[in-house]
Amino acid sequence: MDTVTVRLTDGPADGRLLELPADPDGLPPARWVLVDERPSGPGAEHLYTRGSRPDDDGRWPMRWVRTDLVGMTE
Repeated sequence: MDTVTVRLTDGPADGRLLELPADPDGLPPARWVLVDERPSGPGAEHLYTRGSRPDDDGRWPMRWVRTDLVGMTE
Protein backbone atom coordinates (compact mmCIF):
# COMPACT_ATOMS: atom_id res chain seq x y z
CA MET A 1 0.00 0.00 0.00
CA ASP A 2 1.32 3.43 -0.93
CA THR A 3 1.52 6.21 1.62
CA VAL A 4 1.63 9.99 1.43
CA THR A 5 3.17 12.44 3.90
CA VAL A 6 0.78 14.98 5.42
CA ARG A 7 1.30 17.87 7.82
CA LEU A 8 -1.36 18.40 10.47
CA THR A 9 -2.21 22.08 10.81
CA ASP A 10 -3.95 23.85 13.67
CA GLY A 11 -5.44 21.99 16.60
CA PRO A 12 -3.58 19.90 19.17
CA ALA A 13 -1.21 18.19 16.68
CA ASP A 14 -0.18 21.34 14.77
CA GLY A 15 2.98 20.76 12.74
CA ARG A 16 3.06 16.98 13.20
CA LEU A 17 4.00 14.94 10.11
CA LEU A 18 2.23 11.64 9.42
CA GLU A 19 2.43 8.94 6.75
CA LEU A 20 -1.15 8.13 5.77
CA PRO A 21 -2.44 5.53 3.30
CA ALA A 22 -2.86 7.01 -0.17
CA ASP A 23 -6.12 6.74 -2.11
CA PRO A 24 -5.91 5.00 -5.51
CA ASP A 25 -5.34 8.42 -7.11
CA GLY A 26 -2.32 9.07 -4.84
CA LEU A 27 -4.04 11.62 -2.59
CA PRO A 28 -4.24 11.39 1.19
CA PRO A 29 -7.65 10.53 2.65
CA ALA A 30 -10.19 13.37 2.58
CA ARG A 31 -10.72 13.00 6.35
CA TRP A 32 -8.60 11.53 9.12
CA VAL A 33 -9.33 10.98 12.81
CA LEU A 34 -6.30 11.15 15.07
CA VAL A 35 -7.04 9.31 18.33
CA ASP A 36 -5.49 10.54 21.57
CA GLU A 37 -5.98 7.65 23.97
CA ARG A 38 -5.46 8.10 27.68
CA PRO A 39 -5.06 5.25 30.18
CA SER A 40 -6.93 7.23 32.87
CA GLY A 41 -10.18 7.56 30.94
CA PRO A 42 -11.75 8.66 27.67
CA GLY A 43 -9.34 10.28 25.30
CA ALA A 44 -10.04 12.54 22.37
CA GLU A 45 -10.55 12.16 18.62
CA HIS A 46 -9.25 15.01 16.50
CA LEU A 47 -10.90 15.32 13.09
CA TYR A 48 -8.72 16.64 10.24
CA THR A 49 -9.63 17.29 6.60
CA ARG A 50 -7.36 17.36 3.56
CA GLY A 51 -6.41 20.74 2.11
CA SER A 52 -7.11 21.59 -1.53
CA ARG A 53 -3.51 21.16 -2.72
CA PRO A 54 -0.03 20.26 -1.42
CA ASP A 55 2.17 22.87 0.23
CA ASP A 56 5.31 24.19 -1.46
CA ASP A 57 7.27 21.32 0.11
CA GLY A 58 4.96 18.73 -1.50
CA ARG A 59 3.25 17.70 1.71
CA TRP A 60 -0.51 17.79 1.92
CA PRO A 61 -1.98 19.84 4.77
CA MET A 62 -4.62 18.19 6.92
CA ARG A 63 -6.52 20.95 8.71
CA TRP A 64 -8.03 20.50 12.15
CA VAL A 65 -11.84 20.66 12.23
CA ARG A 66 -12.81 19.74 15.78
CA THR A 67 -12.08 17.53 18.79
CA ASP A 68 -14.56 15.15 20.39
CA LEU A 69 -14.43 12.53 23.14
CA VAL A 70 -13.48 9.06 21.88
CA GLY A 71 -16.45 7.48 20.12
CA MET A 72 -18.36 10.70 19.42
CA THR A 73 -17.24 10.96 15.74
CA GLU A 74 -18.54 7.50 14.79
